Amino acid sequence: MTTEPADPSRPTGDQMLARLNAEQKPERGRLRIYMGMAPGVGKTYKMLEEAHRRHDRGTDVVVGFVETYGRRHTAALLDGLEVVPRRRVEYRGVAVEEMDADAIIARHPAVALVDELAHNNVPGSAREKRWQDAELIRDAGIEVISTCNVQHVESIADAVETILDVPVRERIPDEVVRAADEIELVDMSPHALRQRMRHGNVYPPDRATLALERFFTETNLTALRDLSLRFVAGKVDEQLEDIVTERGLHVGPVTERVMALVDESVECRRALRRSASIASALHAPLLAVAVETPGVGLSRDRQQNVKANLDYAVDLGAEIIRGEAADLARGLEEVVRERRVTHLVLVHRPHRGLHVGRASLADRLLDAVPGLEVHLVGEPAPVGHTHQA
Repeated sequence: MTTEPADPSRPTGDQMLARLNAEQKPERGRLRIYMGMAPGVGKTYKMLEEAHRRHDRGTDVVVGFVETYGRRHTAALLDGLEVVPRRRVEYRGVAVEEMDADAIIARHPAVALVDELAHNNVPGSAREKRWQDAELIRDAGIEVISTCNVQHVESIADAVETILDVPVRERIPDEVVRAADEIELVDMSPHALRQRMRHGNVYPPDRATLALERFFTETNLTALRDLSLRFVAGKVDEQLEDIVTERGLHVGPVTERVMALVDESVECRRALRRSASIASALHAPLLAVAVETPGVGLSRDRQQNVKANLDYAVDLGAEIIRGEAADLARGLEEVVRERRVTHLVLVHRPHRGLHVGRASLADRLLDAVPGLEVHLVGEPAPVGHTHQA
């Protein structure tokens, strides 16, 4: 008996098994997030409205977890949607209901609603955070539609604690939120939200009065709204810039980005505040960069001042960039080009003495990066000072 040589183009048994396993592995589910500046803007309501639209089109949608907080209009939207039973966990003698991720995966719908992505699961749960449950559900090939408030995003939580003096105990890593396939901002003016609260549409009357006096002040809500607008604008900015990069388009920045240079000076904080104001007006991402130059050593006090100014930048909602360069102007130019910055805010340092032929940092950057706008922040005018013609 003769045997024919093996066909080299024919896959081996191991290759066929690997291909079969790959074909059977579900594609990861998408993540859509409804984001708001604060409780009560209508995130859960919007999520349930979308669930009904998809259900009416024939999509298999289930409610994994939705918290209505007794709001009757929100609760009414649960009618007609399948609700996966919650899991009961005993904690300190009390039965607490949590989302049952395993039951959702076993049911395997096309879409699952997972409210309050930042929620901390009760101790004794399989996973510490609800966003971890959501990631597991997505790994099973199920799309997740969720909600969160901007203050729960890790990089923003510290700024909220400082600005509003309110602890933020439930947090979501930035990479989880930024990797979402879609983020939709549920926006509302601070005045409108306060009116909703006064009318009892958010909390019961006793809680509403306390919330209006403490957390839901006009100033606090304005700050939170600004943070949410800036975060979502940054997400859109990243998507646009990714398209430009993927297609190899040789164009300048397509969206606004604001960056401030951080050093050890007291004046730096005025520059940071100005950069935050510009970013807020443009609904643009805010960056803060600190560039170390070898050979220019800083004393311990000056190093501490730099750190304090960077912490201040974080409190204003800035993304921190640290780097090292032999020349400050070239180092800044590199960051400006790489991050496609459109507005750079610097502390104005007037020349003292004779500097013939020496270009300023602003001049060098304007010559090197076409289209860049440099904003120079000077020292405040002395009290009582007036210009005379």
